[in-house]
Amino acid sequence: MSQSALTKRPAEASGVVRRAGPSAGERFARAAERSWRPLALLLACFAVWWVISAAELVKPYLVPSPGATLDVLTGKADYLWQHTWVTTYETLLGFLIAGVVGVLAAVVMVYSSTVERTLYPVLLFAQVVPKIAIAPLFVVWLGFGIGPKILIAVLIAFFPVVISMVTGLKAVDPETLQLSATMGAGPWQTFLKIRFPASLPHLFSGLKVAVTLAVTGAVVGEFVGANEGLGYVILQANGNLDTPMLFAGLLVMSLIGVVLFIAVELAEMLLLPWHASRRDTSATTTY
Repeated sequence: MSQSALTKRPAEASGVVRRAGPSAGERFARAAERSWRPLALLLACFAVWWVISAAELVKPYLVPSPGATLDVLTGKADYLWQHTWVTTYETLLGFLIAGVVGVLAAVVMVYSSTVERTLYPVLLFAQVVPKIAIAPLFVVWLGFGIGPKILIAVLIAFFPVVISMVTGLKAVDPETLQLSATMGAGPWQTFLKIRFPASLPHLFSGLKVAVTLAVTGAVVGEFVGANEGLGYVILQANGNLDTPMLFAGLLVMSLIGVVLFIAVELAEMLLLPWHASRRDTSATTTY
């Protein structure tokens, strides 16, 4: 029997035939297949909005028409962009601080049960306290600058990062940790080679939640005390009953959250191509 026949038998016996990765056209077709449903839902919501405004089922000063909102988005693009940049900067800075501090806190808690028992209840209490209730205190302490907005964004985004990272670090198989210790790996090597890579899927799940919450935190801080940012724009529009500007600010704020969420998901796709959620289920065919 030839050597090639011998090498083919295990694959045939397993009932799995592997093929090359998908082409660019196949990847585009799959991305389009995944995207058409949410796009169809958005179009349906837009159609309902247009029907409500066109039929005047609700007064225009309560719900503006899509055309009026679009006129604000285009006619005052420079004004909106100026405030959008402020909110985006506050969101990104708060998210990055929450990510770094959250990961460090999770590592310390996992490696020290004393710290975990001491710190975890405090974190839970801080998460339960409504941030909108303590935001005025931050304004009193830190003034009307960028500090209170970033601090609120950090506090809101911090908890998902900590919880997901702690879960990921603890999800490692104990037998794997015992094996690494038997082979002479130290705590630092075990962390870098085993614990941290295994925790990344959980961490990215928390980061995707945290980045959207960071947008909320920045806007909440702007509601309390600010003279720039989308929260300030929305608050001013609400006070002036300028619903087209109000809807425009809400749409831009939502767009920031969606774009940042997609950015984190793309980072996950690039850094974790090996994870089960990123595998191509059509790459194997079972008979």
